[in-house]
Amino acid sequence: MTEIHTPRLLLRRWHDDDLTAMADINADPRVMRWVDDGSVYDLDHTAEAIEEWEEEWDEEGFGLFAVELLASGELAGFTGLSVPHFLPAVMPAVAIGWRLGAQFWGQGYASEAAQASLEFALQDRGLDRVISISRVGDTASENVIRKLGMAPERETVHPVHGHPLHVHAIDLTEFQA
Repeated sequence: MTEIHTPRLLLRRWHDDDLTAMADINADPRVMRWVDDGSVYDLDHTAEAIEEWEEEWDEEGFGLFAVELLASGELAGFTGLSVPHFLPAVMPAVAIGWRLGAQFWGQGYASEAAQASLEFALQDRGLDRVISISRVGDTASENVIRKLGMAPERETVHPVHGHPLHVHAIDLTEFQA
């Protein structure tokens, strides 16, 4: 079982009882504004997504962690690694990402969780390079990306939804834990 402890968070694999809390996060239009076409996900879509995230863990040896607050045990959302198959222009690649419930924004949780995931990628999983993909205009994600020390690499367009994307990257030689 892969788990990472940070000062305030537990990053862990998904449990069955995470579904309702993650579905609530995915049902919030504020949270989903920058994801795909901005549509919210229902319970079934969230269940399918968690199943896919767990399959990626089994296939790749990495994936998206459930992010749990140590103080309360609440599920705050996710962070972690995935292969961005939806964006062939950046392949082959491993991308870091995150999604937290709105009530957890502005408290540094995304940066704390993403930093731990980046360390996991580069130090534990031996990846040489990690990218991050964000929609142009998503300043909150851009702030986290900057804190991770990632550098702008390219701009591209989402192949399905047509909106502009920023791609940032960091490699092992640039990483400072």
